[in-house]
Amino acid sequence: MNMEVFVLGTGGMMPLPSRGLTSILLRREGELLLFDCGEGTQIALRRLNLRWKKISVIFISHTHADHVTGIPGMLMLSSQVDREDPLLLIGPPRLKEYVEASRRILDMYINYEIVVKEVYEEAVVYEGEGYRVRCFPLRHTKPCLGFSLEEDERPGVFLPDQALALGVPRGPLWSRLQSGQSVELGGGRIVASGEVMGPKRQGRKFSFLTDTTYVPEAAGFVRGADLLICEGMFTEELGQDARDKKHLTAAQAAQLAREGEVRSLGLIHYSPRYTNGELKKLLVQAREVFPNTFLTRELQTIALAYPEAG
Repeated sequence: MNMEVFVLGTGGMMPLPSRGLTSILLRREGELLLFDCGEGTQIALRRLNLRWKKISVIFISHTHADHVTGIPGMLMLSSQVDREDPLLLIGPPRLKEYVEASRRILDMYINYEIVVKEVYEEAVVYEGEGYRVRCFPLRHTKPCLGFSLEEDERPGVFLPDQALALGVPRGPLWSRLQSGQSVELGGGRIVASGEVMGPKRQGRKFSFLTDTTYVPEAAGFVRGADLLICEGMFTEELGQDARDKKHLTAAQAAQLAREGEVRSLGLIHYSPRYTNGELKKLLVQAREVFPNTFLTRELQTIALAYPEAG
């Protein structure tokens, strides 16, 4: 089952000519999940030729302008393409107020159902087929949430030699065992699926954290993520600014990645003070703490492989 992450925007505070505001789209098979919706999100979706009409849920970290100003345009545009399915928005307190005020003031024509779910504490906030999305409270200048998508465990690998050793012939009985059923052999002997299947295999995990000061408990929330997309807004030289504004430095993001034992860290939500060339300063400082770090880039696509695939 394919899972891909599309980087729609990497900037914080204000868009730049070559840097949109923070937004991430996750595609899992045909389902699309959007994390934050900064100004210009629609443009990135079009440039990547993504079927944004199929977005089922928008997860919002917090209601600062650089994370939500793309929402009104998305809501209005969806009415122009005859959307039939409801659109769910999940985020912190006052998200519903923002959506309703935008609809009222802009006199939006909306021909589909919009559902807004506000979250106040750590919880499972959404469940899809074979996965769930959890949220975790962060520490910013207003209520802010981090999100993790966690897949269910998968069945273990079928062991054909074990099946043959137990007297199960090749054919339809093998399919039944692989689907979790028991089979009956001659003489009334029963072979259970667990006797011919390896241990269950871990599903994938994707985590998204922005904006926040350093919260040690967040390492537990992102633990084991195959990919952590995390703000790394400042270099260490501006550590005091980060603390005052309740943001992370790149090195602090790397520390969370190391403590959470994630597989890969992608930095995002860069301060506009850094040119694209200067972003390497963030990368260097982060890699000193967590080597498997990279800079997310506009319109980048990242495939998430299963853990056993390396």
